Amino acid sequence: MKVFDNKHIKNVAFVGAHRSGKTTLSETMLFEAGLINRRGTVEQQNTVSDYHEFEHRRGASVFATPLHTEWRNYKINIIDTPGLDDFIGEIMSSIRVADTIVTVINAKHGADIGTEIIWNYVDKYHKPTLFVINKIDSEKANFEKSYESLKELVGNNAVLVQYPIKIDGAQCIIDVLKMKCYKFGPEGGKPEKLPIPDDQLEYAKQLHNELVEKAAENDEELMELYFDKGTLNEEELRKGIKLGMLNHDFFPVFCVSALKDMGTGRLMGFIDNVAPAAADLKPEQTLEGDLVKPELEADTSLFVFKTIYQPNLGQITFFKVKSGEVNVNDKLFITRTGESETLNQLYIMDGKEKHAVQKLTTGDIGATTKLKYTETNDTLASKAEAGTIKPIKFPQPRLVKAVFAENSSEEEKLSEALKRIHSQDLTVDLSYNSETHQTLVGTQGELHLATLTWILENIYDVKARFEAPKISYRETIQRSATANYRHKKQSGGSGQFGQVHLKIEPYYEGMPEPEGFSLRGKEEVDLPWEGKLVFYNCIVGGVIDQRYLPSIMKGILEVMESGPLTKSYIRDVRVMVYDGKMHAVDSNDISFKIAGANAFKEAFLNANPKLLEPIDHMTLRVPEQMVGSVMTELQSRRAMIQGVETEFNYQILKCTIPSAELTDFSTQLRSLTQGRATYSTTFDGYASVPNHIQKELIKEQELITT
Repeated sequence: MKVFDNKHIKNVAFVGAHRSGKTTLSETMLFEAGLINRRGTVEQQNTVSDYHEFEHRRGASVFATPLHTEWRNYKINIIDTPGLDDFIGEIMSSIRVADTIVTVINAKHGADIGTEIIWNYVDKYHKPTLFVINKIDSEKANFEKSYESLKELVGNNAVLVQYPIKIDGAQCIIDVLKMKCYKFGPEGGKPEKLPIPDDQLEYAKQLHNELVEKAAENDEELMELYFDKGTLNEEELRKGIKLGMLNHDFFPVFCVSALKDMGTGRLMGFIDNVAPAAADLKPEQTLEGDLVKPELEADTSLFVFKTIYQPNLGQITFFKVKSGEVNVNDKLFITRTGESETLNQLYIMDGKEKHAVQKLTTGDIGATTKLKYTETNDTLASKAEAGTIKPIKFPQPRLVKAVFAENSSEEEKLSEALKRIHSQDLTVDLSYNSETHQTLVGTQGELHLATLTWILENIYDVKARFEAPKISYRETIQRSATANYRHKKQSGGSGQFGQVHLKIEPYYEGMPEPEGFSLRGKEEVDLPWEGKLVFYNCIVGGVIDQRYLPSIMKGILEVMESGPLTKSYIRDVRVMVYDGKMHAVDSNDISFKIAGANAFKEAFLNANPKLLEPIDHMTLRVPEQMVGSVMTELQSRRAMIQGVETEFNYQILKCTIPSAELTDFSTQLRSLTQGRATYSTTFDGYASVPNHIQKELIKEQELITT
């Protein structure tokens, strides 16, 4: 297979809303280039990119699929991405390694909510972008409205290169860069090139001039030429458009019918001749602050952007060559760990089809198999001490569930499967809560969770059950209380005896030392679950031997690990042991541990015990017209609004909210805002649980206990 240099490799990611036609467009491009001789369709489940069984079941893309085609001495690597942001990890990883983003818009819907959601990610990466308004031949297509909605989303930097018209019932495309009219037959394919019709010429010239002005803005030399000549030639136009795309302030707009193969060849020609190549992009920055330049002469550096597991092939690792070149059997190092890997095979992938190659050069996208230690986001380099390319930062999970194997004997099998899935999809968050003894799985939404469930059952042969996770509450007290407990046990020979009198109080930082006691010793314990136990020895006259005090404290700490209200951790208590009794023969460590534990538990229940719940700090980005309904929802979930800021057409809400209220929040927020709102959370601290909720939680625990 031919090897291309970094100026003749174009990496494009097809992104866009669900049902915009990305998969059909990629299929048509492969057909147009002659790499396939028959176009498949999503409905017939025979497209190159949507090959996965789960995608066939859903009738839509779920995974980002690398493809490639060749067109007029250029290689175009295409990554066909899903259209739903449940699969945002697939979309983000594709955007990261693409040189140009092709955002596909359905002419029947325009730049809709799905387009807006994905555009927010594209805009964040500041990647060169062009827009393709698809399905222009549909009866319900409205190109003008679609273009206006696009300008509302991205501004006047969206500049028409083409627009569709009908001539005698035939679908035509006016190209104002080439100043040509392309007329298509009923089944599309190669168009007839015609002069622009007289009734369209004035409008086409107007658009051409707008294109020229916008292109000239991106370079002083071009601006001078424009002032001198009043126009730019086609080569100068291409230069200006490319510079504008690289600056992320020029977004060319094309139109196609991917299904009928109308305009696809012209789009491919633009990608070849104008869209930025790998060589045009800025160098990648490493975590160490160095730059990885996209140059063939540099040391080899690969960035792993995706891994998948297939039962018959094992793990497939997808990468982009960021610098240098890679050959079959090259030994490279994982810069994260220093481990070495040998790349025994190199492939170019077209869906599930592998094409073996001997070499891949800077800018190209390829794959390999059977790597032992490499994970998504890793850098593979020819030198172990090479820099690590900055990883993709994936969003927080929006839906968190506790997961269990349906068959308890398969818990280990489930754990191994989840670890492997997480290594492939970093938007699947995996953690273990040692406090609640639950494995937690975070996903991007209900559909993402359904995909995970299907993969577990069909790829890893393990059935899982998902539940709302337990909340890590805390218990504390609100007033002081005293108690005493006598532990006495006689069973022949030496028995057990210990009696403890103690007082407990709520603890806070900086509080004065207790009064009315003879303070003989003090120990502060920083609890592993946060908070403190402050333990005072206030024994007078040796009624309890000094050596038993650690046992009393040990008994108290055991109770604090499983509080009497809900079995939650206890925090922020101070204890004064001030009296008691012991027996010369029967007293021992276990006796005073039991006596201390029971005295503490009795005092705790008499000290107006209180449940504390974890509170998160939340930042939401909400379209301004939807803020009212979102704030109402937040208040119904006991959130406290702390501030509101404006960001373009969005409002940034900041609030605190109980973790217990977030179980189904992402689903409800998506419903309220049609998926346009996003949020992130960080742990903020603990706060008192309202009394009516505390009573319910205690009652639930009593039912579990009985």
